[in-house]
Amino acid sequence: TLAAIREKKRIALANKETLVCAGELVMEQAKKYGAEIIPVDSEHSAIFQCLMGNHDKSQIRRLLLTCSGGPFYGMDRAQLAGMKKEDALRHPNWKMGPKITIDCATLMNKGLEIIEAMRLYDLPLEQVTALIHRQSIVHSMVEFKDGAVMAQLGAPDMRIPISLALTYPERKETPAPALDLLSCPPLTFAEIDEDTFDCFRLAKQAAKRGGTVCAAMNAANEEAVALYLQDKISFYDISELVARAMELPSVQKPALRDILAADKAARELVRASFRV
Repeated sequence: TLAAIREKKRIALANKETLVCAGELVMEQAKKYGAEIIPVDSEHSAIFQCLMGNHDKSQIRRLLLTCSGGPFYGMDRAQLAGMKKEDALRHPNWKMGPKITIDCATLMNKGLEIIEAMRLYDLPLEQVTALIHRQSIVHSMVEFKDGAVMAQLGAPDMRIPISLALTYPERKETPAPALDLLSCPPLTFAEIDEDTFDCFRLAKQAAKRGGTVCAAMNAANEEAVALYLQDKISFYDISELVARAMELPSVQKPALRDILAADKAARELVRASFRV
């Protein structure tokens, strides 16, 4: 990504880890070289679209990311403690790879997306939040300081944001189904239960602390999810390992070498815990 930025390319950014781990560095370089970053993630694509023609961030009250709630929405800690990978891989609305599907089950994915939004739009944690939206039709919203809220709606189909990222500023026909408003289910919204979904809470803590803590959190989560997919740890072991990695020594305003070192240290901590 940094190499593309230095070549002043328009970048369709399809992974959130780049901005989670090194977002301040990446966005600083993008500004320096005049490179344009177009998000592919459905939530950030939605915000990007809502902000077209509304580029003055002083007008923004907050960004509202939506979250399906994953397969474990409504469960308590006792229920979640016994959930296996087979349960976690049953996402209600999206078809994705195993790692991101587990992240959706723990709600770590939404925590990572909050950090990604903070970096993309240069806003503090206090102005970025997430809501449960089970229908996955509203992909995200922007609330402005005058009370107006803009939302982007569409079928839960990644071909739409991918197409926009590749063809921007134009829009092209896609094979994705159009949203039929007359047959839509009622659109509902709810708060995220941070007491039950530890990974979401930890991601917000990492966002608040900044520096290399975000890189350590992300790396530990990747390693822990891999162990969970191998049936070597339980559901709540994931968040426990992430929390331990977040206590490693950290660096504020890190260089790339500091970020890579934090990533390595967190992975080694998780692997050492289970002698991987």
